[in-house]
Amino acid sequence: MSDREIISTFKYVSRMKKEFMLSELKNYLKEEASVREIYRAIRPLHFDLGVDIIEEKDDYRILRSPSGKQMNLSEEDMRKNDLFFKSPAVSRKLERLIEKYIEKKTSKEWDDPQILEKIRKAIRVQKNSYWKEGSGRKISYEKGYSILGYLAYQFPVYFVQFQYLFYEMAKDGLLKTRIKILDVGSGPGTIPLAIIDIYNRLEDYRAEIHSVEIFDENIEAYNFLVPEYASFKSNVTVEEPIRNDISKLDIENLPDKIDLMVFSNVLNEVKDLNLREKTELIIKMSEKLTENGSIIIIEPADKVNSTGMRRLSIELKKKGLKIYSPCTFLWSGECTLKDCWSFEHKKDIKPTRLMEALSQCDEPYRYINTDIKYSYVILRKDKLAKHFMEFPAKSKFARLSHISKHNKKHINVACSVMSEDLGDEKYKLYRICDGTSKKAVYAVIPSHNLSEHNEALTKARYGSIIKIYNVLVKYNEANDSYNLLVGKGTVIESE
Repeated sequence: MSDREIISTFKYVSRMKKEFMLSELKNYLKEEASVREIYRAIRPLHFDLGVDIIEEKDDYRILRSPSGKQMNLSEEDMRKNDLFFKSPAVSRKLERLIEKYIEKKTSKEWDDPQILEKIRKAIRVQKNSYWKEGSGRKISYEKGYSILGYLAYQFPVYFVQFQYLFYEMAKDGLLKTRIKILDVGSGPGTIPLAIIDIYNRLEDYRAEIHSVEIFDENIEAYNFLVPEYASFKSNVTVEEPIRNDISKLDIENLPDKIDLMVFSNVLNEVKDLNLREKTELIIKMSEKLTENGSIIIIEPADKVNSTGMRRLSIELKKKGLKIYSPCTFLWSGECTLKDCWSFEHKKDIKPTRLMEALSQCDEPYRYINTDIKYSYVILRKDKLAKHFMEFPAKSKFARLSHISKHNKKHINVACSVMSEDLGDEKYKLYRICDGTSKKAVYAVIPSHNLSEHNEALTKARYGSIIKIYNVLVKYNEANDSYNLLVGKGTVIESE
């Protein structure tokens, strides 16, 4: 019995019946086939065929699923997630699963003093390598303790930060009730585990997760952690990782009809590809996206990786992908700012039990990592943008590309807020941009000038649009940037 005949028959029956047992398919087949053989043939295609499979003893119940409509979160969905983000943390169930993996790999208790010291050493090595630049910077996860160090130190932060972004995408209506996800450079399964975790707080939605990973040690950890964590929630299906090097990726081996493609803290580590080659790779991979699918790229918030990611996003925009967020292009033209350092800052996570155990030493600060700061970009094929502003016909706003003409003058500006407060007690300082900047521009509010007329800036969310009226332009020669000095007569409005 050929797989083609089984699949063809399955499509026919699933169109006729909303619900049936897989064993019923035998009645429609010309040749004999076992339930297991039928399942093996249709299992890789069931998500695209729009059905759900529920195992029941020696058989499977097949349910026709609603088409992938826009995900609209219920009040209960949002209540659960808002509660989680008030005190974000790795779940105790997942903590224990990671501890069990350490015990499996080392044949000792996870908190054995010798094991903890070896994990500390792995963390120190990774951190030393991470902060190197140029050819000396090589981050590798080919050895067992490298993975354990990653799970102990980087994983909790990356795990939570993706959930922040995924939740925002869900609230913005970018996700579907049935979504196919591709995680590129999955490591030990950080993004799949984060997705499973957030789906534990969502109802009536389904996800199918595919991943790409090259290192055997990562795949071993992935296969231990991800399927087990997914087993607690039946609405997430996890596929075996595709074993491939990102820099030599065979696009044809990737699944079709991808709704969300994720590059989380991985492209900065691909040293075999330059900016042009990374751009070409992602553009080719975008052919696997659905027409309303999204690509999300996340990188660390440090200056080198953040500015590198911004350059990549602009190159991708030039090649035809559209930036949904956080950047907003209020005017025509291209961003030419070479070093745009912009990142989001969220509430710190709770340290894991493993982190706390590692910190029981002479230098505890080395092993506690709870700070959520990251740079990201969401790209799409369509023209959808998170923030949009229409300007009245008679409105007069200066473009930041022309700001040098207005030095020492008062102007009106429409722009996006691209940082939290970077100032101190005397001055509030915010990075701003309108998509045309040639040099860095900051809005500055002296504490004595803060009022109800301009406090909207202090409440604006990252990436949101504001209008600033009657603000003084001052060139900052020391930093080769421009400051917009907010005075008592300045008025700031949020979108």
